[in-house]
Amino acid sequence: MSAAGSAPPPPRVPVPQQGTGELRGIATELSPNDSGMPPGVVNGPCSPSASHPYPVVLVHGTFANENFSWQTLAPLLSDAGYCVFGLNYGATSWTADSGDHYYGIDYVEHSARQLESFIARTVLPDTFEPAHNTAGYRPGTHPAQVDIVGHSQGGMMPRYLIDTTTSSQFPGLGDARQVHTFVGLAPSNHGSDAYGLVPIFAKLFGANPYTFPTSAGCPACGEQEAGSPFLQALNGRPDGAGVDYYMIESNRDEVVTPYTSAFLPATENVQNVVLQNQCPADLTEHVGIIYDPVALQDVMSALANNSRKAVPLPRPSCPAAVLPVLSG
Repeated sequence: MSAAGSAPPPPRVPVPQQGTGELRGIATELSPNDSGMPPGVVNGPCSPSASHPYPVVLVHGTFANENFSWQTLAPLLSDAGYCVFGLNYGATSWTADSGDHYYGIDYVEHSARQLESFIARTVLPDTFEPAHNTAGYRPGTHPAQVDIVGHSQGGMMPRYLIDTTTSSQFPGLGDARQVHTFVGLAPSNHGSDAYGLVPIFAKLFGANPYTFPTSAGCPACGEQEAGSPFLQALNGRPDGAGVDYYMIESNRDEVVTPYTSAFLPATENVQNVVLQNQCPADLTEHVGIIYDPVALQDVMSALANNSRKAVPLPRPSCPAAVLPVLSG
């Protein structure tokens, strides 16, 4: 029992097991078709546990898909009592050419509209409140908000759904009211400078570094380069009021460079987390973070916070070591 006036201890969260989920994810990439969903994703009528009233939407990254990305987190969330939803977004002709393996390629703003529609037409209508819940909704009704967990582009793109900007070209969708908590794993919030090469190319060739990937078939690639017009618009105003943000990153990220590009300006609704500050022996990087047992404990702790403030996360359990790439 806590002493009078002291804060209650943080809730215990499941510790992901290493060694299985990521191997299953890799196996899906070797299958003929990978447009399915991982275990735990319901994408249909669901009633969450009373302590987890917000449905969770999992959002993969560029050139990825749900089945590869969430073989560990989706069942972990489902087993904990969450209603879990997921979509493969951002398809282009490259998606069909890849045998439905590669998504997240289209313009980021188009993908944000696809996510907005998925939440409004599938996630919220298919989530039914239990008799007792911590969000205050009536039994049998639908929640008004979701939690989002995204990786890489999926940890940045939902901000376009949440925010409005001052840009007429990239105005944002302004749907902050739909989102309760947003967790980004190695998010591309400020893009990648490709180890300093993007600014150099921009000075030499003008806008070509941003438009060339589009002409090559990957609009999302150009928009995620540091300094792109899209990211300038997205980061030109504070993020949506009332949403709690947890941005979780590895200092060994080799895609979002520098790794601090993942972070948002610190406010009472933003927590920026460096995995190695929690567990120094964690060597995970950009791809492995979605299976990293340390990062996934952070995700579970962030989602367990139902307050209106992004509180510091409790210290996770640290494995003896986490290898790069095959982190789970």
